[in-house]
Amino acid sequence: MLAVPALFAQESTKSEGGLEIWKWANFLLLAGGLGYLIAKNAGPFFEARSRTIREEMSQAHEVWTSAEARAAEVDRKLASLESEIAAFRTESQAEAQNETKRMRLQTAGEIARIKEHAEQEIAAAGKAARLALKRYSAELAIELAEQKVKGRITPDTQDSLVRGFVRELDRSSARQAD
Repeated sequence: MLAVPALFAQESTKSEGGLEIWKWANFLLLAGGLGYLIAKNAGPFFEARSRTIREEMSQAHEVWTSAEARAAEVDRKLASLESEIAAFRTESQAEAQNETKRMRLQTAGEIARIKEHAEQEIAAAGKAARLALKRYSAELAIELAEQKVKGRITPDTQDSLVRGFVRELDRSSARQAD
């Protein structure tokens, strides 16, 4: 029974050897077909791909150049931005100082006007008080004089005053008639 497997083993190596040849033939045929297709299509494909890569590299270089130019412009603007900020600060400080001066002058003018108006009101109030005081003193003087006159005038004195007044009137009328 051992002989039978050895027989099959010889046959299987023979059939495996023939199979091996077919495998190699199939591989060569496949490799040849692929080689033909690659040779036929790979050249134009790689050439187109190389051309696309060169174009994309050229575009990338243009974009890079443009980006460099924009970066240089931004750097230039940033450099001038600091000087612009300094100029704005200086200008705003000058405006603030001018505004402060203007406000001081305006305030001083308002204070002067208020002071002048207050002085005028004080002078007017003083004048009114002096007039009221004079009027009051005149009234007191008249009252006092009236009391003194009432105290000194007797009915005889009053009659003599009235007679003297009437005589004066008569003389005045006579002079006017002349």
